[in-house]
Amino acid sequence: MPHEFGAVRRLSHDDPQIPQVLDLIRRSFAYMEGRIDPPSSMHRLTACKIANQCREGEVWVIGTPPVACVFLSPRADCLYLGKLAVDKALQGQGLARRLVEQALIRARDMKLPALELKTRIELTDNHKTFERLGFSVIGHDSHDGHARPTTVLMRRPVP
Repeated sequence: MPHEFGAVRRLSHDDPQIPQVLDLIRRSFAYMEGRIDPPSSMHRLTACKIANQCREGEVWVIGTPPVACVFLSPRADCLYLGKLAVDKALQGQGLARRLVEQALIRARDMKLPALELKTRIELTDNHKTFERLGFSVIGHDSHDGHARPTTVLMRRPVP
């Protein structure tokens, strides 16, 4: 597959493109407004919080300016993927797959056996996308104050 957007690269906490990552996430997650309950945590995300994610975990992007991103956070038994976003105009071109492949590399480096993520229960298209990327549903979870499940927990073994 051609890599017309360049290599997948890790951001540092002081990368000047952090505000562009925030903008990408806001644009990419905007379609969820009114579809998910509770509202996305994206509304509480700031450039400062992304810089902290770069320090405490990892932020990987594709493109300059970024057209795709993912947050990686090591946990005891997995590498957790968060805020996976691809510019709407570029979805379906393999950018999410490239970020998941990078997450697999990082999980192997960290000797973690699996990737894990959560997606909202209402976003069934996301469930299908993640299944195509090798993830399986392993459970459901609820946000505080919600009796019904609000998220789908998905996991992919690291080969």
